[in-house]
Amino acid sequence: MVTHVPADAQGDERGSLLTFIEDQRGGIRRALLGLTEEQAASTPSASGLSLSGLLKHVADVEQGWIARAKQEPPAVQRDQSNWHESFRLVDGETVESRLAYWDKVAAETEAYVRSVASLDDTFPVPSEPWFPPEGRVSVRWLCLHLIRETARHAGHADIIRESIDGATAYELVMKERGATGG
Repeated sequence: MVTHVPADAQGDERGSLLTFIEDQRGGIRRALLGLTEEQAASTPSASGLSLSGLLKHVADVEQGWIARAKQEPPAVQRDQSNWHESFRLVDGETVESRLAYWDKVAAETEAYVRSVASLDDTFPVPSEPWFPPEGRVSVRWLCLHLIRETARHAGHADIIRESIDGATAYELVMKERGATGG
């Protein structure tokens, strides 16, 4: 899970962008290490965010962006009737099942980004206040947005995890390395 982001190979912009996305995914995955379902669902800060809720949100957001880039509908359509389910596990969802889903989404993201002719290729986005007003974005923009979105929530995850049991990102990295022998 710990990803060291190497300098890009000459001209491998796609690889660099994908590696930075994966690096930020690792921050959220690490924050969940060793927690029970109850701990992962707890909301120890004023924001009401939980680690399992963040996990669900970032996986769904990433999947939705890749679906839009492919000009397909997102797997989950959110509106006022189900928005409350965006940041919490429901209907038998578990941290393990959401991590497995996110792994699938990550593989789809990589396959899509590697398959497009150019990072300059664009696709339309809906006319909603939370989408860019230009109406189209490039695949490069999409990758940078996923880095930003995931990094923002990885920072939230650090604070939430430390609030749960005092574990810091550094301690979680060391714990993970010990568990993997690295």
